This record gives sequence, C-alpha cells and structure tokens, in this order.
Amino acid sequence: MEKNRLVDFVAKIMEKSGFKVHKYFKTSKHLVDIYGVLPTVLGDISVVVACKNYEERWKVGLDVLKEMEMVAKTLQASKVIVITTSTFSDNALSYANGRNIALIDKDELMNIAKSLSKKNVETYQNYDEEEESEDEETYVLPSDSAGSSFLSRGRRGSLTGKKRNISHDDTSANLKKWGKTLLSNPIALIIIVLAVSTLIPYLIHINKALLGILRIFIAAVLSYGIVMAVERDITVTLIRGSTVFFVTLIIYIALIFLT
Repeated sequence: MEKNRLVDFVAKIMEKSGFKVHKYFKTSKHLVDIYGVLPTVLGDISVVVACKNYEERWKVGLDVLKEMEMVAKTLQASKVIVITTSTFSDNALSYANGRNIALIDKDELMNIAKSLSKKNVETYQNYDEEEESEDEETYVLPSDSAGSSFLSRGRRGSLTGKKRNISHDDTSANLKKWGKTLLSNPIALIIIVLAVSTLIPYLIHINKALLGILRIFIAAVLSYGIVMAVERDITVTLIRGSTVFFVTLIIYIALIFLT
C-alpha cells in the first residue's frame, strides 16, 4: 500500500470515529502523518499518528516510537499511534507496552480493512434492496380488459399493503440508523455513560464506601460495551472505548473536587 493511500485510509477511519483530522501536519521540527483532535465536553483530546508503509522484511524500530513521543510532547497530544504495513521490533513492542502508545501491524491493519470493506458491501446491498422495493411499488399491470382491470385493482391493493410494510420497515431502519449514529457520537456516549453509571449505584442502595468503585466499574463496562455493540472493529473499539472511559473518569474527578 502506498504511503498516501495508507494515510487516507487511517484518516477516514478516524473521521468516522469523530476526530477532526489534519493530514501531514507540520511542527517546527517534524512532519506528522496524521494529527487528530476529538472534541469533548471537557476540551479537545489530541492524537498523533505515524503511518509506515515498510516492506515486510523491515520492522518499525524504537527510534520511530521515541520520535513520535517527542512530537506528542510538542503538540501536547494524549496518545501516540504507530501503524505499519510490516511488523514491529521486539524493543519497540516492549517500549510501547509500558507507555501510552498504540501499535497496529500489518495483520491488524488487514482486519480493519476487511471490516470496513464488509460494511461497505452491506451498505451497497441494502441500497440495492431499497431500489428493488421502489420498483415494485411503481409497477402497475396494463388494463386492456375488464379482467386485466380487475387484476390491476388487485395488484394495487396488494401493493398498498406492501407500501405499508415497507413504510414500517423504513421507520424501523431509520430508528436503528438514528440510534447507531447517536451511539457513534463520542459526546453522546460520554453523557450516556455518565448518566447510567451515576444512577445505577443509587438504585442498588450500595454502601457509600463502594460507591466510587462501582461507578468506575460500570463506566468501564458501558464505555467498551456500547462501542462494541455498534462497532465490530476491535481497534476502533479500543480507541473509542478508552477515550470515553478516560473522559468519564476526568469528569468524575472534577466533580469530586467541585463538591
């Protein structure tokens, strides 16, 4: 995969996750492949992404990770993501394990591409089915005789029923689409997680000493669970779920100090 195609592909995924994406972002000393900003109720969360289109025999080393850490420090980014079409060295994997660095190798990149391709195929198939339904609605048999006129009336009656069913299906589809769009919005997710994780402990009447722990646990389950329900790709789920959970924790901490 060419470098430009890789950058465009990653940028598209980030935009779908709610990020404002800046490709080939320049700092005083570096050129960042992608600089993403996710708006939240508490402010912007920024991410720097490096896209390395190496051949399979080459591995991304420790030097790339350290360079991206310097870029993140300059831009005050909260997370570093390094994506490659090959693999990572053992030193790079060990280094990233103890830091706020996400690594995506060729296998994970292929899984993301397959997931995105599958979604596009499903969307195309749904579009074709809607087109076929519309064609059936507008078809009327010619009325050259009394018999054919009767058939035409019968056909129209049948189509009326179909139209009602299609209308009902469209309403259900619109509701599902609206719900998925809502749950895909990071700000809406944060509000839902905050509201539910705050209300449930009070409904259970749990000991106040365990109240905070239960809130954090519920927030974690909801952050990753809701995202997983609307997003099949594990990488996007981890990134978006971590973002929602992280922001929720910050809000809880802020509320503790304010109260």
